[in-house]
Amino acid sequence: MFVLPIRFERSPRLHPMLSEVPHAVGTKVVVQGKRGPEVATVRGEPGERKAQERYGMVLRAATPEDLARWEDLHRQGEDLKWLLRARARERSLPVKLVAVEFTLDESLVTVSYSADERIELTSLIGEVRAHTRARVNFAAVGPREQAQMIGTLGACGRENCSSNHLQDFAPVSIRMARDQQLPLNPEKLSGPCGRLLCCLQFEHTQYLELLKDLPRKNAKVCHEGSGACGKVTKLHPLSGTVDVHTDQGTLLGVPAADLRRATEEARIPSEKGARPPRRDPGTGAS
Repeated sequence: MFVLPIRFERSPRLHPMLSEVPHAVGTKVVVQGKRGPEVATVRGEPGERKAQERYGMVLRAATPEDLARWEDLHRQGEDLKWLLRARARERSLPVKLVAVEFTLDESLVTVSYSADERIELTSLIGEVRAHTRARVNFAAVGPREQAQMIGTLGACGRENCSSNHLQDFAPVSIRMARDQQLPLNPEKLSGPCGRLLCCLQFEHTQYLELLKDLPRKNAKVCHEGSGACGKVTKLHPLSGTVDVHTDQGTLLGVPAADLRRATEEARIPSEKGARPPRRDPGTGAS
C-alpha cells in the first residue's frame, strides 16, 4: 500500500490516504473520506505509512463518468446554495450559506454555513429535500474556514493563504504585529475574514531572533560616534538600526551596534577625557 497526499477542492490541506496504486501527481481520484466517496487530486509523491495514524482510502482513478457526475453535482450544489440563501433572507435568518457539497454517490449533502450565534436551520431541510433525496448535514464554519472555502484576495494582491497553501490555522496574536514593528491598525492587520492576518506568523520567529541584537524600546542609550544620548523610540529589525530621540531634541537613525547603554557614569566625562568603557545595549522585544 502507498500513502498519497490528497487535496480536496474545498481546502488546500493535504490528507494522507492509502492507495494500492502510486497514482501520479495531478491525477483525479475517487476517495473514501469521512463524508463518503468524493473526487480529489493527488498532490505529491507516495510517502511512508506511519503507525497509529488513521488514513482514508483511494478507491480508484476517476473515470470520465466520475468527473462528469462530479461536475453535475457541483452545479447542483451551487444552484441549491443560492436557493437556500434566498429562502434564508425571506425568513430573516441571520445566517450566511457558504457552500453546498454532495458526495459522489449523492447519499449526503453538506450545507456549510456561518452565523454569529447559534441558529436553528431545520426550516431549510424541506427546501433541500425538495431537490434531492440525500441525507442533509448542516456544518457550522468559522470566519477563517469561510474565507478558505470561498477564496478571496489578500492585501498582497494574491489568493489568500488559507485557500492557497495553509495546512492549519495556527494561533495569531497582536504581539506578533508588535514584534514586527507594524502599525497597530486593525484594518491593515486583518484579513478578509476579519481576523488577524495568518501571514503574521510566517516570519515571527525570524523577527524574534533579530530583536535579540537590538536594545529595548524606550531604553536609554548613547551613540559611540557622536556621544549623543537619548531614548530609543523605534526599532528596525531588518536593517539592524534604531531611532534615538536625543536629549537635545534631535532624531538619530543609527546602527544598534554603535550604541551603548546610558548610565550616569557615561554621562559625566572623566578628568583625563577618557571615554567611558563600552557597555552592551539592552536586548529584547517590547
